[in-house]
Amino acid sequence: MRVDPNVSLVYSTDKGRITAEPEAKALPASDGIVRIHRDSKGRKGKGVSVISGLGLDDAGLKALAQTLKKQCGCGGTVKDFTIEVQTDNRELLKQLLEKQNYKVKLAGG
Repeated sequence: MRVDPNVSLVYSTDKGRITAEPEAKALPASDGIVRIHRDSKGRKGKGVSVISGLGLDDAGLKALAQTLKKQCGCGGTVKDFTIEVQTDNRELLKQLLEKQNYKVKLAGG
């Protein structure tokens, strides 16, 4: 049986519809320092604090983001292994993360 490389198999009677396996996202390399910087690009001037360098997986990031948002009384999200919190109070975020034994630096102005 000859296999044509230009034809892709869409359905198989053995397994049903064939889909591509989702690739697992690799954790970015972390130097052990959590950085908090302020960002307002693409948000119509509204500032958010972006927390990066945590070295956690998706579930860990979502859990940490949930606790930070509750303690700050604001909203936020998890994007691309970073946590965005809708507050300008970086000092409060730094204190909360240091209580959880993270080494934190305030990055940027």
